[in-house]
Amino acid sequence: MIKTSLRHTCAGFALAMGLAAAPAYAQVGTAANDDSPPQAEPEIIVTGTLIRGNTEDQPAPIDVISSEELAKQGSPSVIDLIKNLPTSNGIIGDANQFDARAQGNEGVASVNLRGLGPQRTLVLLNGRRIVPSGGSGIPIVDVNLIPSAAIGRIEVLKDGAAATYGSDAIGGVVNFITKTNQDGFLVSGDYRYIEGSKGDYGGAVSFGKDVDGLRFFVSAGYQRRSELQTLDRDFVIQPYPNNPQGGWTGGGNPGNFDFNGPFVGGNVFSADQGCVALGGFRSLPGSTTDRCFNQYGLFGNLVEPEERFQFFGDVEFDIGSSSKLRFNALWGHSETQITTSPSYLPTLPPSGYAANGLTSIPAGGITTPAQAAGLGLFVIPAYSPALRDYCALYGATAGCAPGQPATAFPVLFRPALLGGNPLFFGDNERGSATSPRISDEVLLSAEFRTELTPSLDLTVSGTYSQYDRFFGGTDTFGDLFQNALAGFGGACAYASPQSRAGLTAAQLAALAGTNGCTFYNPFSTAIQVNAATGETNPNYAGTRNPAGFNLTPGAGLINDLGTIDNFFQDTGTRAITEQIVADVVLSGQTGITLPGGGIGFAIGGQYRKNDYQRRYNYVSNLDFFPCPGSALTTGAICSQQTGALGFLGTNRNGSSSGDIWAAFGELQLPVTDRIQVQLAARFEDYGGNVGSTFDPQGRVKFQVTDWLALRAGAGTTFRGPPSQQLAGNLTSLQIIGSSFRAIDVGGNPNLAPESATTYNAGVIVDTGAFKATVDYFRYDLDGPIEGEPVQGIVNALFGATGSANCNNPEYAALQSRFTFTAAGCGIGNVQRLRTQIVNSSKIRTSGIDFQTSYSLPFAGDGSITAGVAGTYVIEYKTSDVTVEGILVQPAFDAVGLLNYQTTAYPLPEWKGNAFLQADFGRQSLRAQVNYIDGYTDQRGAAIFGPNPGALAGASVTTGKEIKPFTTVDLTYRLTLPTDTTLAVSLQNILDEDPPFARLDQNYDPFTATPLGFTAKVAISQAF
Repeated sequence: MIKTSLRHTCAGFALAMGLAAAPAYAQVGTAANDDSPPQAEPEIIVTGTLIRGNTEDQPAPIDVISSEELAKQGSPSVIDLIKNLPTSNGIIGDANQFDARAQGNEGVASVNLRGLGPQRTLVLLNGRRIVPSGGSGIPIVDVNLIPSAAIGRIEVLKDGAAATYGSDAIGGVVNFITKTNQDGFLVSGDYRYIEGSKGDYGGAVSFGKDVDGLRFFVSAGYQRRSELQTLDRDFVIQPYPNNPQGGWTGGGNPGNFDFNGPFVGGNVFSADQGCVALGGFRSLPGSTTDRCFNQYGLFGNLVEPEERFQFFGDVEFDIGSSSKLRFNALWGHSETQITTSPSYLPTLPPSGYAANGLTSIPAGGITTPAQAAGLGLFVIPAYSPALRDYCALYGATAGCAPGQPATAFPVLFRPALLGGNPLFFGDNERGSATSPRISDEVLLSAEFRTELTPSLDLTVSGTYSQYDRFFGGTDTFGDLFQNALAGFGGACAYASPQSRAGLTAAQLAALAGTNGCTFYNPFSTAIQVNAATGETNPNYAGTRNPAGFNLTPGAGLINDLGTIDNFFQDTGTRAITEQIVADVVLSGQTGITLPGGGIGFAIGGQYRKNDYQRRYNYVSNLDFFPCPGSALTTGAICSQQTGALGFLGTNRNGSSSGDIWAAFGELQLPVTDRIQVQLAARFEDYGGNVGSTFDPQGRVKFQVTDWLALRAGAGTTFRGPPSQQLAGNLTSLQIIGSSFRAIDVGGNPNLAPESATTYNAGVIVDTGAFKATVDYFRYDLDGPIEGEPVQGIVNALFGATGSANCNNPEYAALQSRFTFTAAGCGIGNVQRLRTQIVNSSKIRTSGIDFQTSYSLPFAGDGSITAGVAGTYVIEYKTSDVTVEGILVQPAFDAVGLLNYQTTAYPLPEWKGNAFLQADFGRQSLRAQVNYIDGYTDQRGAAIFGPNPGALAGASVTTGKEIKPFTTVDLTYRLTLPTDTTLAVSLQNILDEDPPFARLDQNYDPFTATPLGFTAKVAISQAF
């Protein structure tokens, strides 16, 4: 049964509005079914107050939902529940590797109240903090690893609560509270049918007992989420003219090359002639450039394969007649992967240490950074068999010039794409690159509570939690790749620059392809078939006489695994976040009485220690490979230590630590029988440059009549900078110009806490059968800790022309953030962008939550309940954002917008659901309609694609207005006299596709779901 702090919501509304916490149940369908015979109702500990008592008297806007009520809805998946939650937007959980905020978080699920970011929703387990993941730029508590079989109820505070809980509770608090009254065993299992997938399935077992002053409860769970490829949904892969932003890149393979000798600038690059035959898109006649565009979306997933294990244990002892000692232990483990492009762009150009066929290394070696910098281009020398074969096949049509080398921009081609990566064909049929994501979470807590007097309690507790995240990657050593293009790849005796020092170009040509050295063919002639679509290449070098050349094995027409394996590298990063929390709280009654009753109080202190470590494998570590040339020689020099990897970036091992001290107090004032007041305040000291904060809060509830109540609250709240954002560096991938580029996001030791002032006011109506609430909320956030907006920086420097402010002295500092190819400043020449975590500009958001229901008796002791719940966002205004003194993001209102690459998440104006539920005897039937309002892609009226001339003047306007998304769910549940429960849940029974958006996967993964119709069957047995 659902309980709420203000008796203002029935079961359906607590489900609709309280499900910010629902991720706990989502992983195992019937694990949420609480069918075991319960013991006496446990004491309610209210989220939002430190004073133990009755939820009915609290003025805070809290929703409470039981495991039984959630089970009546068929225990839908975590992502389905949160995405349908009216109070939450911008959900991380589905595969979304193309947005920086989701990158690195594969397999992780978040709660994002008010769309303020998951880092601003405080997640608790039995009132204790859970350490967030440090695997990405945004700290996220991974609710996937909270065991669903252990959860007895969830309490959701939809208001800031730093005065009570400290940092991170700006958007609200989600408290997962485990079962304390299960008697016996509960075993459950479920399977979910998903078209194109092997389905999702899982199981759980739990046991609880209370005997002679000893209460214990244990649970274990397992969940499997099966892979769903982009090819399994027809809305994902769209032709280039439909959506140039939909997974198309101008830097692919087949790629774009200058076949007229050394690069001279301008639009001299030509599309590989095999582009169209292999499924690429070539610029239409009349375009200003000739480019080949590849579809990288073919090689990704909508759902990555995920596997999770969880264990939870809870033991409580009576110590004498007035004290209790309680221990909790949580362990969670998850394994998933990222499935992505067969290779990334080699945005870091080769150095002068690499062989290129045009220049030679001086006899004395490279001694200056200028020599080490090289040409800034990849070169396929004239003697390359692959180039000679390609030009013999296509001739002048391809722009070939006899005896001339070909050059390539680092951003206009890559080692592998449409043909797949041969190194991965054993793992998947598409040759997609795959990299692991592995998470381990541990939480241990102990609590001692003693009754000093009948009206005074002392609680002392300690909690340790750790989140260990490993995420791998794949990338290219640019110098080794260039060596292979020049015939010095593989196990080559002349790979090192020392072995080639002082040799002339003619001597290099004679050595290429000999003594274990191999060539790499970057052209379409090396690709037999599009690995994803099956389109075949009629000019594949292995199916014809290669222009009469007398070639030896490995000479460069058909690429061999040894050559690829030599330059293709596995990166690895391990991020460990740890947190120790110690609390002392004295609470009870003051002995002072007001007309409404006795004054309650709580005072206490808290100590938190946050530690963060980041460890890189040797490939990703600047200590081993500080320069591009370090892949070839340990003594390599460079003007800037960028590492040797071509795209993902490198760093050094790092760690940071912080100690936080806090003191707090709270009063509950029953001013009259009808007026309840709650006052709280907290002082928190971070020390060092971060400083301290003081946050007061006040709430009041006025029971006007038996059926009408008013509530209101105001206060300040804050969030301190996490350790991982004070130091270190991360690399994300975001679209700039023609393709994804590497974005380096640096930590900032000068970050200050962000702070917010929150307001809420509500009306509650409860006549018994009819219940309704309307609540107004407002958050004024100052100095939010955010990454600088990439889209704004790009727009400010390059404008509509692609070079509007290049070399403008006023923009010099902003321009210095970019690394360009040898062609210089221009949006098409960007290799990397350097950004930083900062205290950004102010945000103000406000809106209205509403919910109403009406319940009628049905069939004796049954009932029929109908209801509607939703959120209307009035405003989400951001102030001007400047970077290096330049306005990069003018103030705007994010409501109703996609907010692509800005500081805001996608934010529909309206979001809600309506339900009709019948409960009769041992059966329940529920129908629910979920609605997400349409919103606008603010990037302009038309999208012309990665290259403005590619469509010869045509534009794409479809998708600027992202349509509403409406789904219908149906759940039937039956409990047999044997304590067996059966449930069937049909979600999205109309099989609605998500609305089209001009994004990489042609829909918005933060908001909609790509699954379509699904059917879930679940069974549980209590004994």
